[in-house]
Amino acid sequence: MNPYNLKSKAPITVCLLLTVMILTGCWDIRDINHRTLPVVLGISTIEDDQYKVFLKIPEPVEGSMEVKIVSATGETISHAVDVISRNMETSVDLLHVKVIMIERKTAEEGMKDIIAGFMRSREVSSKALVTICDQNMDEFFSKLSESKNLKGTNMFDYFEKNAGWNPEIALTRIWEVYRSIHSYTRDVAIPLIVTGDTTTYEQVGSAVIKNGKMVEQISNDETLLFNAFNDESTHGQIEVLNHASVMIIGNSMNHHTDLTDKQPVLQSRINLKVVVLETRGKTSSDMIKKELSHLLSSRFSSMLANLQESEADILGLGQLYRTKIDRNELKNWRSVYYPNLKSDIQFQIDIQNEGYLRTT
Repeated sequence: MNPYNLKSKAPITVCLLLTVMILTGCWDIRDINHRTLPVVLGISTIEDDQYKVFLKIPEPVEGSMEVKIVSATGETISHAVDVISRNMETSVDLLHVKVIMIERKTAEEGMKDIIAGFMRSREVSSKALVTICDQNMDEFFSKLSESKNLKGTNMFDYFEKNAGWNPEIALTRIWEVYRSIHSYTRDVAIPLIVTGDTTTYEQVGSAVIKNGKMVEQISNDETLLFNAFNDESTHGQIEVLNHASVMIIGNSMNHHTDLTDKQPVLQSRINLKVVVLETRGKTSSDMIKKELSHLLSSRFSSMLANLQESEADILGLGQLYRTKIDRNELKNWRSVYYPNLKSDIQFQIDIQNEGYLRTT
């Protein structure tokens, strides 16, 4: 057996020691107890092109979760967050932000820089939900701070499908807004939120965002159709005139498209499965089908006409014509093709619980 030769192993030993010396380790890690993790980030613009940033921060206190709302102004959003972080005992970490709230006047002026900044810095998750505050943001967060029912994550729960979400509420994330800004054929809808009188929050419709700017508003009922058309969810309640209330439980769609002399033609058939919740007086299934089909057709046509006038394609109809329009012409979809779109939208109703109704 040969004796261990230290000299022959010297180069390897030196290399191992050098490797250990250059390891950085976790010297710059910050303990979670020394970090502030806001769940809501509010943004508004004030005079001199400054941003005012609000942070809603949950704080565990003796077995319960309280909320602290802090704010600061800065030339950029990052600057305002740095001001907040500088004046707090802990460092602000935006990676856990779940909801981005933007004041309406800021959305009407344009959100391109805000959205691009989030995507570029990656300090905020691209999956964070975006909403628009339809009132003065100072007033909004002031009322929230006075609310006794305010919890750390209740705004996120408002949009959470397993908690308080309703299909009349649009779900739009940062990456979807960013995509729409750089897309010729797809826009987005963002929920409009205010503080409620008897509830913490109240939705007053959805903002239509075109090229990063709010250009139109749709109602809650129209938002339900928007979600159904985009197959987001269809479990929503619809009032059918004076005869019944029904709930949509499923849907499917078939589209036929044509393009003649730069005029798109769309024929769509939307199949809805519904259950009857309530009836008033003598009501038949045929009556409900007819009234529901008429109600939805007129509501959808009215919404589409307003969207065409605003040249905002939140339904993504341009996606259906991408193979029919030359790539160089796609940039003209909103201004040339979309306003001239002729549509024939038909709703086919299938009632799932006809045993409770007269069939004639």
